[in-house]
Amino acid sequence: MKKFNIRKVLDGLTAASSSSSSSSATAQPGTPRENDVVQETLQSEHFQLCKTVRHGFPYQPSSMAFDPVQKILAVGTQTGALRLFGRAGVECYCQHESGAAVIQLQFLINEGALVSALADDSIHLWNLRQKIPAILHSLKFNRERITYCHLPFQSKWLYIGSERGNIHIVNVESFTLSGYVIMWNKAIELSTKTHPGPVVHISDNPMDEGKLLIGFECGVVVLWDLKSKKADYRYNYDEAIHSVAWHHEGKQFVCSHSDGTLTTWNIRAPAKPAQIITPHGKQPKDGKKPEPCKPILKVEYKTTRAGDPFMVVFGGLSYDTVGRRACLTVMHGKSTAVLEMDYPIVDFLTLCETPYPNDFQEPYAVVVLLEKDLVVIDLGQIGYPIFESPYPLTIHESPVTCCEYFADCPAELIPALYSVGSLQKRQGYSKKEWPISGGNWGQGTQTYPEIIITGHADGSIKFWDASALMLQVLYKLKTAKVFERTRGKEEKPNTDIVDEDPFAIQTLFWCPESRMLCVAGVSAHVIIYRFSKQEVTTDVVQLLEVRMQCEFGEVDSPDPGGEQTPTLPTSAASSSPQEAEPPNQLSAGINSSEGPRDNIPCLQVRSSPLKQSPGYQVELVVQLVWVSGEPPQQITSLAVNSSFGLVVFGNSNGLAVVDYVQKTLLLHIGTSELYSPCDPCQRQPRSPRKPRQPSGGLCDSNDGSNNSEDRCKSPTSGSTSPCNSDDERKQNFIEKVKFKSRRFSKTVANDFAKMSRKISSSGEQKPELDGKDNAFTRSRSSSVTSIDRESREVISSFYFCESFPRKSDSLVSPCLLVGTTQGSVMMVALSLPPGSEQKVLQPVSFATCGTLVRLKGGILTMALLDAGGTLLPPSYEPWYDPNASDEEKEKVRRRRPATPPSSQESQDTQFAVLCSEKQAKVVGMPSQTRIYKHNITETSFVLRADVVQTGGAYCIACFCANGHIMTLSLPSLRPLLDVNYLPLTDMRIARTFCFSNLGQALYLTSPTEIQRITYSQETCDNLQEMLSELFTPVETPEAPNRGFFKGLFGGGAQSLDREDLFGETTAGKASRSLAQHIPGPGGMEGMKGAASGVVGDLARARVALDERGQKLGELEERTAAMMASAESFSKHAHNMMVKYKDKKWYQL
Repeated sequence: MKKFNIRKVLDGLTAASSSSSSSSATAQPGTPRENDVVQETLQSEHFQLCKTVRHGFPYQPSSMAFDPVQKILAVGTQTGALRLFGRAGVECYCQHESGAAVIQLQFLINEGALVSALADDSIHLWNLRQKIPAILHSLKFNRERITYCHLPFQSKWLYIGSERGNIHIVNVESFTLSGYVIMWNKAIELSTKTHPGPVVHISDNPMDEGKLLIGFECGVVVLWDLKSKKADYRYNYDEAIHSVAWHHEGKQFVCSHSDGTLTTWNIRAPAKPAQIITPHGKQPKDGKKPEPCKPILKVEYKTTRAGDPFMVVFGGLSYDTVGRRACLTVMHGKSTAVLEMDYPIVDFLTLCETPYPNDFQEPYAVVVLLEKDLVVIDLGQIGYPIFESPYPLTIHESPVTCCEYFADCPAELIPALYSVGSLQKRQGYSKKEWPISGGNWGQGTQTYPEIIITGHADGSIKFWDASALMLQVLYKLKTAKVFERTRGKEEKPNTDIVDEDPFAIQTLFWCPESRMLCVAGVSAHVIIYRFSKQEVTTDVVQLLEVRMQCEFGEVDSPDPGGEQTPTLPTSAASSSPQEAEPPNQLSAGINSSEGPRDNIPCLQVRSSPLKQSPGYQVELVVQLVWVSGEPPQQITSLAVNSSFGLVVFGNSNGLAVVDYVQKTLLLHIGTSELYSPCDPCQRQPRSPRKPRQPSGGLCDSNDGSNNSEDRCKSPTSGSTSPCNSDDERKQNFIEKVKFKSRRFSKTVANDFAKMSRKISSSGEQKPELDGKDNAFTRSRSSSVTSIDRESREVISSFYFCESFPRKSDSLVSPCLLVGTTQGSVMMVALSLPPGSEQKVLQPVSFATCGTLVRLKGGILTMALLDAGGTLLPPSYEPWYDPNASDEEKEKVRRRRPATPPSSQESQDTQFAVLCSEKQAKVVGMPSQTRIYKHNITETSFVLRADVVQTGGAYCIACFCANGHIMTLSLPSLRPLLDVNYLPLTDMRIARTFCFSNLGQALYLTSPTEIQRITYSQETCDNLQEMLSELFTPVETPEAPNRGFFKGLFGGGAQSLDREDLFGETTAGKASRSLAQHIPGPGGMEGMKGAASGVVGDLARARVALDERGQKLGELEERTAAMMASAESFSKHAHNMMVKYKDKKWYQL
């Protein structure tokens, strides 16, 4: 009797996985323990889980800042994330714990630090001198809402404006508030009866640090004298202010307003603006005020030494431009350029040559942060071209629908993909280098090639170079080019089942060695691609239409958790078919205007010649067609074997095998026909339409010569089956889920439906296992059984291999393992001709060998190990260019030698590794006996499982819906890692999570970002070396020369001793209740080890001062406590003295 140690769970979906509490691997009686034979090297200490890097565009950006000396860009988001970018390959991600939106960012220029202001009225100081930035200090305001921050260059005093109109000052070194406060009622005129509104702008005069310009939302601007603590000038305008920008000489400033106007003010003439312009307003001829426009949300005013200044404006378009895209306006002299953007603008920054505000700015670029993109405009070239971005910011160009990760792939793949991808690059970019060029690359030793493939909703596929913790797009393939896109008004597109995204990628299969690519789309189509370095023009795209239809009645599920029992006839098993019904064959698409739609594919293949550039080129298109008014079911699983020249795909109706070399359909078989006639796991087919004729499971290419009408029709075609009221109710629920999800793609809809089924079934299934573990009963949940399409047994996975199809076999032969959503693993034997030339004359034949084993839950992955525990990968044909000459083909084209025949003796020579949503099993071949079993989870289900190589050995890596990531050793299935990492909060994670070799994994953490993680201890240990460095020691540019006459007559910039003005000695202490200081988790240790040389000395000096300040603060608190204690003691002593003063000694 096995022992179960059930771990208690806290709540439903996030319940802890029971993998560690499940029974450990057990051996069948009479079978030798394989750990006595296979020496396993992987141990728990080889595994550790941690995040590595995040790629892609920051999701929901909200703010931006730039360090002009370090040349680092920071972007904050609405979810509290920070993304920092330097040169290509230098990027960093960090997160605020509160998750509040980042409203503003301020660099401590060339100091390796960043201040972030959040919507929860907190400010944080980030240390960027370490590879993983950390918070040093935080300050949380309790009584005021933060609206604007300003940190002058080379100053340690941060100005913070509030919603009440007040301005507070923070020392960024100690993150303490100064007692100096600018109150709103002192800044505005006393005669003003209304509140000026929140502070929307703060900046100091470029030429006089003692003058502070304060902008209030109502339209009032105040020039405040910090020394005298009073307002020098007040500038009033009728319209609300959104932003203010200084001229570098400090004599003028420009304001942008809510009516689309720009007002220019002379600081000594507050009565009226020196100039009022409306960049996009129509100027009436009669001299009247121009029509109001949309608000100008931001303006920047930058001067040049040799020409006219630049004024960059965001907003201000006329109200009659309805539907026009967001624009950025660049005004330079008399020219005005309106630059349209693809997405709404969030913020922009003008990059200048100098960090000093009192010098000619010399702008050279504008960084524009859009909602879904980052654009950098070159101001130095005619036409303002954009720079070519080196960052992988186009992951979300079309929504990602699937993802695959290949680590340690063949080294020649990345150069080959790059060479064909370089031909696809757009022209017209700026010829200058990318201006955001700070930081340094990591010094890690991880050099193996890695490739990520993403499939998208528009049918495109992108190949990414993911080596060395970087990401760069290599090549983009557009599968939609194969199909007709333009249709007449009268002709309706046959895309009823996929609505908005008919070309969306459902799943893909890629063989790195042969470079074969097979793609399945949501419109029930499969496209096979070959890789070629030569351009070709295909006159006619090869098309194969397949008619697949099968119906099953509601029958009790057989034992999903037990082992394969002897093949004895049971009442549920159907008798052996007497007559062989030919399978469904190639059919012509005939669209009849009358009656139900039949033999019509969902998409129309292109009829005109197709020009195919170097790269992946179409070999064959396979489409499933409508059957008697019902659309084809979507393809759920896919596999290709280049050595056999076969592609196999499956759905809820069964599977089909296609020879993509001969362009013929070899086999179409229903799921029930995969079971042997006496198989106890067989589903009995029932058709409510008409009596099903007996059909066999064998097919060969000779059957394709007979194209009679009877052979084209499915034996189950007919009217739609009736369903009961419970069926209708459940079906309506699924349809509602799918309808709400169609805005993204049909892929997501199916995922939601499947997830709802699994969640409900996982809570309601109650297995009862006997001691022999070969009897299984469960209560049939209505949520599972009443939904016809969701309860149907679906093909979930394939695996080509060379193994023993039957127990009696002594030699290996080509096989196909088939896994289903009900936990069955079936074996199909393949009979291949000896050579490629014989393949045309001698057909490929198939034989179903029945059920190999049963598991609980749908089958996710299958693999084959040899007797030493090494993976036996599917055979493949080495890549050759299909468009090369015949001589070159013959040089390269040779089949990989098959596994040498081995005779079966007393023990098994192979191990079949099978993993489902609930458990994993290892089966000995050819005896087909279970050797090991491990129950991965009882309370949840596995979303993704892969057999991967790490540390020189193989293991199974699993990701569960409750967030657990775990690994199991092979072949003994010992738990090696179990970490509660990420609860499933979005179907996007389930759809994109994938493992790869060498301890790598990834998933889409947001619609625009890929998060990479590692489960390897070695990678975690070396992560610090592999990560890029943000801060590099750079000398600050020299301050501008004041000149002889300016120095003589007092011109030039005026400095201010802010320490004397804002320090505690002069300004006093701020109220303790105003804000709360929170020491950051980054602490002092990060600062101590972050820098070296002079920079390190400065850092250590600051740390020492900071520590001294903290100690002084603690000493001050202790002194105050001692004073209070002494005062209390003095009071008690005085009372005692008064009490006993007049008493004699004998009266005491």
